[in-house]
Amino acid sequence: MKLLRTIRLDGSDSFVFETPAEPGEWAVSGAFAFAHTDVMNLRGKARTAFRAGFLGLDSLGRSTLAQIVEANEQDRCLVVELLAVQLVQRFGAPDLATARIAAEEEIGFAASLCDHPPGVLVAVTRSHESGAIRETFRTLRPREGAGHSRAFEFLEVVGEDDVPGEHLDLAKLGKEALH
Repeated sequence: MKLLRTIRLDGSDSFVFETPAEPGEWAVSGAFAFAHTDVMNLRGKARTAFRAGFLGLDSLGRSTLAQIVEANEQDRCLVVELLAVQLVQRFGAPDLATARIAAEEEIGFAASLCDHPPGVLVAVTRSHESGAIRETFRTLRPREGAGHSRAFEFLEVVGEDDVPGEHLDLAKLGKEALH
C-alpha cells in the first residue's frame, strides 16, 4: 500500500501558504476544506492554497508537493483516525463515527493517486468550474541519477491524471454527512 506525505524541496511553501505543512506529514488532496468557501473570492495565500496545495494532516497546512511513500495497514488506520479527529475538531463533523466514514473516503482517494513507485512526487492544480471544484494531478519523477534535493531537478512529468468533480462529489457527500 502507498500513501502521500508532504515534502518541501525549497522554502517557497513558507512564503506562498498562510500555514505551510511541515515536511513528512501524511497528506490528502484536501479539497473538502474549501466546501464552505466562496472560492471565487479567495485572494493571496488562501487562493494559492486552493489552487495548488495538498493538506498536511498534522498541521492542516498546505504543501505544493506530496511524495508517494510505502505504508502499511497500521499507517492507513493511523491516517484515517488522524483525519477523522481533525474533521471533528476543525471542520464541524458531528462525531468520530461520521468523520471516520468521510476520512476513509478521503484516504482512499489519496491512495488512488499512488499508482506509481515510491518517491514519485505528486502536484495538484484546482480550479472552480460550473460550481464544482476540479482537480488535476501531475506526477513528477527525478531525472535519472538525481535525488530529491532541488525542485528544478524534478521536472519530468510522468503523467497527468485529470480528476474532475467526482472527487468533490465525495467531499460533498462527506460534507453532507458532517452537517
